[in-house]
Amino acid sequence: MPSRNTLLYITTVLIWGSTWLAIEFQLGVVDPAVSLVWRFALASGLMLVWSRFQGGWPRFSLSQHLWSAALGFCLFCANYLLFYNATGLLTSGLVAVSFSSIVVFNILFGALFFRQPLRGRVVAGAALGLGGIALIFAPELGHLSLADSALKGLLLCVAATIFASFGNLISGRNQRAGIPVLQGTAVGMGYGALFLAGMAVVMGRSFVLDLSAPYLLSLLYLAVLGSVVAFWCYLTLLGRIGADRASYASVMFPVVALALSTVFEGYQWTLEAGLGLGLVVAGNLLVLTRGSRQLHPTLARAAE
Repeated sequence: MPSRNTLLYITTVLIWGSTWLAIEFQLGVVDPAVSLVWRFALASGLMLVWSRFQGGWPRFSLSQHLWSAALGFCLFCANYLLFYNATGLLTSGLVAVSFSSIVVFNILFGALFFRQPLRGRVVAGAALGLGGIALIFAPELGHLSLADSALKGLLLCVAATIFASFGNLISGRNQRAGIPVLQGTAVGMGYGALFLAGMAVVMGRSFVLDLSAPYLLSLLYLAVLGSVVAFWCYLTLLGRIGADRASYASVMFPVVALALSTVFEGYQWTLEAGLGLGLVVAGNLLVLTRGSRQLHPTLARAAE
């Protein structure tokens, strides 16, 4: 039987790896910031109702609200808004490569700001995974030119990934401070939706809703599965095994997206892509399996 951590990890990878396709149906009629308002407002409301039946409405202190607002701004506002804008300047492959670097940022920021130890297996696994992703998307990386908008898109992706990494670390900090995952995520998403709404107002965006079936169905998928279920799984996993190991799931997202692209968009595999996938799987196993002399913390915590 798979451990609870393994199930959380697989669920996160499969859902978030498939959201790349769903996001395509969100772009067009509705401004990205407004689409994100609808997504996270709906997701926050659903999670608040869920928390009501699990353990009651959130009752946070002022300090807890401030940390939840910080989580909302980093993880549910700036992160997504920057990535949505970057998708208009870069291919999805480059966006996926950029986001995969969150593994490195989580390791570095965790050591710098939270004094988390640098684990050799995690660093080596992250290096293998990122190298594999770079091989998979080597043709797109080769066409990157500093003379066009690609540089701006790349900088947006790096900034978005940094915000996402800070959000990961804030979530870990909040859980260690006793904020429950479900309530903390619900309140954080609510703050994120408020920040996004404020930005949309400042930018003069119209709060419209596309009533077409593709838009509404993709919005429900992103809000319910991509936000409520996936974030609960991921942030729970983050609290159990740490931001560095949990963030390795982000290296697997592009692999799932690539598999879906093969089926629905006719992606053509190359030798480099196959080798890259092998490196990603190898890095994944290195991070998540037990070492030669002691039980890996992923499995150790599952046995507690």
